[in-house]
Amino acid sequence: MFPHNRSEFLIRKGKFVDSNEFNQVLQEVYQAINAVCWPPGNDQFILYPEKKGNGVKPIKEGFINALYNYNWQREERMSIVANTRPGPVDALKILSNHKPFVVEWETGNISSSHRALNKIATGLIEEVIIGGILIIPSRKLYNWLTDRIGNFPEIEPYFPLWRSITVKQGVLAVIEVEHDGTSESVPRILKGTDGRALR
Repeated sequence: MFPHNRSEFLIRKGKFVDSNEFNQVLQEVYQAINAVCWPPGNDQFILYPEKKGNGVKPIKEGFINALYNYNWQREERMSIVANTRPGPVDALKILSNHKPFVVEWETGNISSSHRALNKIATGLIEEVIIGGILIIPSRKLYNWLTDRIGNFPEIEPYFPLWRSITVKQGVLAVIEVEHDGTSESVPRILKGTDGRALR
């Protein structure tokens, strides 16, 4: 189980946030987070305790695979920001109002975290999406992952900026996740190549 520590709702406005459909979306996201375990077959998320020693993409893939079981779509390209090429979001679900709810799991640096939240916020302003969530490591988890991965404490000081955005309705949230523990008896999470960076 990969526990979540905090859920910060930077925007939570309109009838949608009181709907059963939103509650279902949120529960599916939480359940998918809790389904992420390491090593494979374990019922907890235990990391090898080496600073900057574990990759992040396999963690995201475990989460996305769990969401897929709830009929979410993965790695879908969509134009959230006007006048830009469609970029992929990690996962999305089309809701009954025909608008998508999107989720991003951070695998990049803190600049990537800012871009993800800006993209979701812009989508809400332009009414292209109904909501979005960024999932990001805690400071403790950050220590054992790829160097300079975006993390909750680094993005938290900018929350007032996103809270000040005016939208008619929708959700913008950040969920912090953390490992259950560490052990030298578990394997490292392999790093994959993403451009020049090891992820």
